Amino acid sequence: MLADKGYPSKKNRAWLRERKIAATIPERDDQIAHRRRKPGRPIDFGEAQQERYKGRNVVERCFNKLKQWRGIAMRSDKTARSYRAAIALAATLIWIKTDLIHTA
Repeated sequence: MLADKGYPSKKNRAWLRERKIAATIPERDDQIAHRRRKPGRPIDFGEAQQERYKGRNVVERCFNKLKQWRGIAMRSDKTARSYRAAIALAATLIWIKTDLIHTA
């Protein structure tokens, strides 16, 4: 999984570890400073991680395309179920439109 510096929370990392999902998420500067004060907590963002992280713009572009939909950007749906349905619909329509552009 690739993500930007907005998602390195302990809860997110623990969830990924439980499911044995390899994550490439750089840490924020404040978290790096906190880890340096604790012994035994290495900070490893080596060359392999950096190479994988170059693909992060795919995630950013996906969020940007989804947020072009006003209801998704504003989170105006009353229930999580309808919000999830809106995301599924938007993602499907974006995918179809992108697929049509690439096959034409």
